[in-house]
Amino acid sequence: MKYYLIVGEASGDLHASNLMRALRREDPEAEFRFFGGDLMTEAGGVCVRHYKSLAYMGFVPVLLHLRTILRNMDYCKNDIEAWNPDVLILVDYPGFNLKIARYIKLHTQIPIFYYISPKIWAWKEYRIKNIKHDVDAMFSILPFEVEFYQKYNYPIHYVGNPCVDAVAAFQEGFSESFDEYVSAHQWGKKPIVALLAGSRKQEIKDNLKLMIQAAQNFPDYQFVVAGAPGIEPEFYRQYIDADTEIVFGETYQLLSHATAALVTSGTATLETALFRVPQVVCYYTAVGKLVSLLRRLVLKVPFVSLVNLIAGKEVVTELVAGDMSASAVKRELALILPGGKKRKQMLEDYGNLIQILGEAGASERAACQMLQALEAYRKKLYT
Repeated sequence: MKYYLIVGEASGDLHASNLMRALRREDPEAEFRFFGGDLMTEAGGVCVRHYKSLAYMGFVPVLLHLRTILRNMDYCKNDIEAWNPDVLILVDYPGFNLKIARYIKLHTQIPIFYYISPKIWAWKEYRIKNIKHDVDAMFSILPFEVEFYQKYNYPIHYVGNPCVDAVAAFQEGFSESFDEYVSAHQWGKKPIVALLAGSRKQEIKDNLKLMIQAAQNFPDYQFVVAGAPGIEPEFYRQYIDADTEIVFGETYQLLSHATAALVTSGTATLETALFRVPQVVCYYTAVGKLVSLLRRLVLKVPFVSLVNLIAGKEVVTELVAGDMSASAVKRELALILPGGKKRKQMLEDYGNLIQILGEAGASERAACQMLQALEAYRKKLYT
């Protein structure tokens, strides 16, 4: 069968590539065409556009690149119609994907599946109307989303979280010691604090400088930045000092050896928890006090990090908007380093979180359930 996928960022590229491999195991004749990234290309198929041409964040960048975004959207619509896949699989990225879903639903009979739900439970809850109208099946990776969608009488498939798969697969073949790791990089033997400052340039610009300012208060630790895919090293050098190292393409290795981490909210918070690394969630924004007020008024959930949302309580401290400052990071980091008051409880809560997420195998379950849903859709269509 023919599968058309659309992702808009690095994490989507990772999870979609694993889904593609799982689909091919279930369907050896599978053909793939996609708006995606390097990992999806490695999995096999035709990359129509790289997600970097889609990944604009914030009002001003979107406005400045609106013509490019609209051209990509028109091209995507036409390309899907021309290729006529057996199914369209959308991966998160709702601003783009829901518009594509609307068009394809109106102009074709191609079934539309969504893998990794848009975060409509946090804000823009009105998008449930679009999903119910345009999306034939939703495949969720967050357990609390089942109850959310049930409120709207929209059944979904919870398949488990692909981060569990990715971390488990990495750990299965990983045996490198701390000494081997730091020696390979020619670093010192001080314990490592990992800095995961986001995957977009604006996030890195806003957060990394404050992280580095806080780091200067901990001379007994070495701080290492996990470079994001597609971001050049020179960009990071603007915001870090000479003592801070950067690594690319080895975030999981870094987390395996880290004593603690400072993490910008997103999938990385969950991955850090799965590696059982105590963390502080850091997300600075300009006009922080105003954003903090709007957050209380607009957001429908009490937390921003996946760790806390899945656990249903505050497991990790969130320094967001007006709460994010170098002094606050310094205070909270001290509490999760060895001997800190929050470290032991956080590690215990991580254990409970991992039980909630369930066993590895999300990509395989998603692939199997998608094929079952596709068969059911076809029977409904032709009877």
